[in-house]
Amino acid sequence: MDFLLPLLTSDFMGKPAWVWLAFVGIVVALLAFDLGVLHKDDHEIGVRESLLLSAGYISVALIFGAWVWWYLGAQSGMDYYTGFMIEKSLSMDNVFVIALIFTFLAIPRQYQHRVLFWGILGVIVLRAIMIALGATLVSQFSWVLYLFGAFLIFTGIKMWIIADHVPDIANNPLLKFLKRRMHVTGGLRGNAFWVRETDPATGKLARFATPLFLALVLVEFVDLIFAVDSVPAIFAITADPFIVYTSNIFAILGLRALYFALAAMIHRFKYLKYALALVLVFIGSKIFLVGIIGKIPAVISLSVTFGLIAGGVLVSLWKTRRQPAAGEAA
Repeated sequence: MDFLLPLLTSDFMGKPAWVWLAFVGIVVALLAFDLGVLHKDDHEIGVRESLLLSAGYISVALIFGAWVWWYLGAQSGMDYYTGFMIEKSLSMDNVFVIALIFTFLAIPRQYQHRVLFWGILGVIVLRAIMIALGATLVSQFSWVLYLFGAFLIFTGIKMWIIADHVPDIANNPLLKFLKRRMHVTGGLRGNAFWVRETDPATGKLARFATPLFLALVLVEFVDLIFAVDSVPAIFAITADPFIVYTSNIFAILGLRALYFALAAMIHRFKYLKYALALVLVFIGSKIFLVGIIGKIPAVISLSVTFGLIAGGVLVSLWKTRRQPAAGEAA
């Protein structure tokens, strides 16, 4: 057992290995409890269950942040909470696109959690790769941060301009590619991602993907696209890979749980994208302001981000207060 102590205390990306292992252990325990206890059977998740599940994930994330504050110091704690807020806010835009994917592919609510759950595993791996690459670039070339800042400002302006644009899922290049390269069933086959069926063209058994698998791939692709915005945004707050990664993953875990509540009232968040656009421009501008006024304290970044998002939500709720829900309109 003596050999374990040097291993656990060895440095991994700026932190002791046991710190990373503790975080991974918490995430694995949360996912195991989610799938093995709460959702071992497919069922339609209502708004109440979604809110309770999200509250649980957020509570764990906040407690973890308190531990970061205690163990790594107040600056790291503030950076963690700021990163968590930014990722949570920017990821809310994913909800709009994910809802469109589920609607287009006719995925019933009872199977949507299955797609989102397994999608989380892909997110954990993809974000780890992107953040490790980003941390390496930032540590080797400090000027990369200015590229991140310029990209964030450009993305924020673009998001403001096309805020009312609705993605065309039917003409998505990835979806078209998958349908050309794979056998796809005409409808769902329960909760299966893959099935073996007779190929009408050859009369032989072949492996078919189901619309559930197409939804999983598209959801993963959407997260990859949105990560291009959110990962540089958090690196604009801190270059610590541990803070960047943990705040990212906890924010995404909680948002996926909150999806079913948000999806039921997407029509009420019409102006949220404008607030998200301003958040991106603000964070990108911070990088260029460092050389003029010095580093902006994390508490100010957190306050401005929270204020913009809260303002976007309040304006949306006020402007859409008389609009019926999609189901009521139908």
